[in-house]
Amino acid sequence: MAVGPSEIEKIAHLARIRIAPDQIDEVASRLSDILGMVDQMQAVDTSSVAPMANPHDATQRLRPDAVTEPNQRDTFLAIAPQSEDGLFLVPKVIE
Repeated sequence: MAVGPSEIEKIAHLARIRIAPDQIDEVASRLSDILGMVDQMQAVDTSSVAPMANPHDATQRLRPDAVTEPNQRDTFLAIAPQSEDGLFLVPKVIE
């Protein structure tokens, strides 16, 4: 898929990036190369490949789900500027 200079200017405008006029042709060429590579990858038949969540045959080691810190809710609520029924009260920020 070829990308022309006018498309590069439009993309740059939409992305709010500045591309120097003397670099537009180079950017167009590089972007065309990238899109060509994507087209090549999409042409590969992957119908016999099973979907994977992870390309590695490893399992993640998980730590035990155990409480390691004491409950300090009452301590933190005591130093809060405002609290009510066990909740922190905060100023309204949306009008």
